[in-house]
Amino acid sequence: MREIVLDTETTGFEPDTGDRIVEIGAVELSGHLPTGRTFHKYLNPQRDMPQEAFEVHGLSEEFLSDKPLFADLADEFLAFVGDAKLVIHNAAFDMKFLNAELRWAGRPLLPMEQAIDTVAIARRRFPGSPASLDALCRRFGIDNSARTLHGALLDSEILAEVYLELIGGRQPDFALGGPSASANGATVPAWRAQPRPEPLPSRLTEAEKAAHAAFVKKIEGALWQNA
Repeated sequence: MREIVLDTETTGFEPDTGDRIVEIGAVELSGHLPTGRTFHKYLNPQRDMPQEAFEVHGLSEEFLSDKPLFADLADEFLAFVGDAKLVIHNAAFDMKFLNAELRWAGRPLLPMEQAIDTVAIARRRFPGSPASLDALCRRFGIDNSARTLHGALLDSEILAEVYLELIGGRQPDFALGGPSASANGATVPAWRAQPRPEPLPSRLTEAEKAAHAAFVKKIEGALWQNA
């Protein structure tokens, strides 16, 4: 199963008022394990960024001025994503911006059902507890010390670790799922326990059996005595 853990950084909160994406970071997972493939782009938002946005992202208008427009890499982005599930922290926010950019670029939109919201998962698992990325890192003991600024690729890499913990650890389907890939890429059937050709011999000694029988006789009204 292929999944894309994704994060965006934006100039603000509302694409309908002119805010744009300035950075996209994404990490590919296969079978809940990182493949090493990533997608990371800085974008020219074609608008002035508020000072607070610069401080949060550590970017500048000068740095972004020669970066590509979203429309220039929309096809590359869609090809990387494909039909994989998109694992996003607060998915409604990022999907809103991605679909606004795709719409402006004349490209097909991403269906909301393609997204997996890790905030929603965290709130179901830990109701009443903080569900921010930093709070979940503290809960699961994940090192986020490098997260001094908001960066899309770093946040995606951290979110990938958080997501794997939220769904049950780094091997949530270990020995329980369907066929899996071997080291050479071949598909191997899931392991199933087989009955022993011969039962194991009893490890109880005759003395232990006798002592157990004597103990049972002392129990009044035991249901198994009437079986």
